[in-house]
Parts: sequence; C-alpha cells; structure tokens
Amino acid sequence: MPSLFAPTALLPEGWARNVRIDIGEDGTILAVTPDAILPLGERVERLAGPAVPGMANLHSHAFQRAMAGLAEKRRDPSDSFWTWREAMYRAAHGVGPDELSDIAGFLFIEMLKAGYTTVGEFHYLHNDAHGAPYADPAEMSARLIHASADIGIGLTVLPVLYMRAGFDNAPLEPAQRRFAADEERLLRILESLRWHGRDQTTLRVGLAPHSLRAVPVEIVRHIASVLPEDTTIHIHVAEQEREVEDCIAATGARPVELLMMEAPVGPSWCLIHATHVEHEELADIAASGAIAGLCPITEANLGDGVFPLGAFLTTGGRFGIGSDSNVALNPWEELRLLEYGQRLVHGRRCLSLPEDADGSVGGAIFRAALSGGAAALGQPVGVIAPGFRADLAVLDRLKLAQPDAEGDDILDSAIFGGSGLPVRDVMVAGIWRVRDGRHPGEEAARGRFVAALRRVAA
Repeated sequence: MPSLFAPTALLPEGWARNVRIDIGEDGTILAVTPDAILPLGERVERLAGPAVPGMANLHSHAFQRAMAGLAEKRRDPSDSFWTWREAMYRAAHGVGPDELSDIAGFLFIEMLKAGYTTVGEFHYLHNDAHGAPYADPAEMSARLIHASADIGIGLTVLPVLYMRAGFDNAPLEPAQRRFAADEERLLRILESLRWHGRDQTTLRVGLAPHSLRAVPVEIVRHIASVLPEDTTIHIHVAEQEREVEDCIAATGARPVELLMMEAPVGPSWCLIHATHVEHEELADIAASGAIAGLCPITEANLGDGVFPLGAFLTTGGRFGIGSDSNVALNPWEELRLLEYGQRLVHGRRCLSLPEDADGSVGGAIFRAALSGGAAALGQPVGVIAPGFRADLAVLDRLKLAQPDAEGDDILDSAIFGGSGLPVRDVMVAGIWRVRDGRHPGEEAARGRFVAALRRVAA
C-alpha cells in the first residue's frame, strides 16, 4: 500500500501541512492525515512540493490538435467561428484511426504534464473520410480509450450524435458525413465502447448530442429518456450569436431556453460554452444542477464571446474548464483568461467570486473548476480525500511567481503570476505518470505525433 507525505496539500477543508496520504492497491485514497508524524523507518514517499487535486479537462476534441496554429490566417473579411469550421473540416478529413491514436497519445501526455488527470473527449469522427462506417462502429472512439490507457490519463468518452446541418433540418454537408450518427447507431457505439473499456477502471462512457442545430430537441429528449438517469450527457449550446438567432427563427425560443423546456437537464448534464445567455437562462442552468463547460482559450481563439461568469455565480451556478480545440494545454491559463475576460468586459477586478464573497480569486476558481469538472465527467476525482481516486499534481515552487507562497497564495501565484506550467509530478489512480516534468513515453509519442501530423497535412 503506497503512502505519500506532502509538506502542504489542498484538502476539502482547506490547506493543511504535513499531510499523509495512504492509497489502496486499486488507486483509491484510503486515508488522509493532516499534521502527521511519520514513524522512523516507515517507507513513505515525500513529495517535492505542494500537492493539489488533478484537474478535470471536461471538453476536448483530440483530433483538432492536428490543426493548432493553422487557422490563424484571414481568408474572409468576416472571419469567424463559421469560417474556422471549414478549416476544421479539412483537417478532420485527413485523420484516420492510426492518426487519431498518435495525435491523442501525445496530446494526453501534454495534458498530464499541465496538471489535467482526466479528460472528456467529445468525439464525432465516427466514419471514414468518405462517410462510410467502420466495421466496428466505435472504431475511432475506441482509439481514444486505448490511447488513454496507454498514456495513463482518466477518460470520459462522449460519442456524439450528429444528424443534420442546421435548424432548418438541412441534410449533412459532404464535409460533415464523417460525423453522421443516428440514435440506433449511437447506441451501438456505446455498447461497443463499454466492451473496449471493460478492464479500464478510470474510464466512463457518456454521450453527446452535438448541439440543437445538429440534433432536434425531441431526439435529445428521447435518447436521454432511454438511458440511465445518471448517464453523463454533454451538449454544445449558445456558443455563437448566429446559433441563437437561427434557433429563435426556427423554434421561437433561445437554445438554452428550448433545451430547458424540452429536455430532462439535470446534474449529469454539461452545457458546453453557453456563452450567449440571458439572466433567466443562467438561473435555469444553476437550478438544474447542470455544469457550464467553459473553454476560455478556445472561446477567445474563435471569437465566441465571454461567458457571464459573475451573474452565473450569483445564481449558484457551477462550472468546469476544458481545452476544447486544444490550441493550448494549460488549465492555469484557462483560469487566468476566465477571470481576465470578466475584467476586460466589466472594467473591474477580482470578478470570479460571488458578489458577497471576499478572498482569493485563484483559490475560488481553482476549487470551483475541480468540483464542476469532476461532476461533469462523472469521475471520482477533484479532491484529496478517502474514497476518491488518487489523482494529484505536485507543484514546483521554483516555477511559482512567489516560491514561498502558502495557502491560496500558491494558487494565485500559479494562475496569475506565472508564464509556464507550475507542475512537477502527476499521479493518476495511484500511479506516477509524470515525474520531474517528464512522461516516460514522451519521446516515442512525440515522434508518432509528428509523423501523424505529416500524414494529415499530406
């Protein structure tokens, strides 16, 4: 039974010193003892810095890492999400099963090194480049499962239902045929994925209606009704102003408003982006218990807009963070940009706190993202406590802006005062996956990743 000893650690009740963490053979935390005194001669591993829970990355499209940096040229005077989407379709065309395995493998290493220990893969490349199904309907999603097992990151895989091109029920465009899946096919994919992941204890299987423009709301409602109530369900919603306008024109309601009226949205749901929402919609999301899935780096990259975080927190809303298009893998930067976006919009500081709260901004948003991300992925992570998985990150004090910081000053320093990753070591399910900033499979994975990018480009 491995045991760790942290000089300081972030526990559910706050920061504690001299913390002993006992871990079971299954990778679950058995006991946490603050102010521990170690008996002489006992074999306990001393950690090299502050220990924090590993962060959940609640929204990722792994294949899009293949186009990072390649969509930054103006090709249209009205360049926007919609023109970026065409570049994404072109990149997706070149990603086959082997390419996805190699891209995801290195991507998952990058995530681990940043302090993410679990990822939600919102995956919609179901078919081959011509739109034909693979022999195994879950071929592409299964590659993500096997890559996560090889690299050692927790995974919630979310195969996507994608049925139409827009609210007008237009058929899928040729470039979207790789995404095509109806209800029956999605259920076959889910069944296959459970078989592929039968021996993987850090895996969860959920599903993702892509968006209300891609899936009629009555289908969203029906598929949610035929699955267990606690099934993890993610959906893009209200990401773009045009999406909101098209939804109103087609249905008379805004996207979040329509979803809340027609679907059984609850605590197992995650609403990705939800950028363009009104106060009543924010209150409805919070009341449902659903998580807002925020991806500040990608939302900034695409010009989506800024989520009204302050108003959402005032309603009691919960959120987590995701790397989405994977142009950058840095949860600390996601949280920094989340707060800075609020400052730029409102002209004030320290806005990622409820209006009646004082204290550390970094501490508040880090804890909130831990809790919301774990809930959104249906994973027993996000806290260092008995019964939870032993997922944690050890920070490098020499990479903090304030190396002698204590308490929440550690998190403020890591989020707002650094220019690089402050992570030294990363554990997932009781196994060290990153030591001193290195993953043991990193060099080989990098080589496969580069070769895959060249094949995609060709």
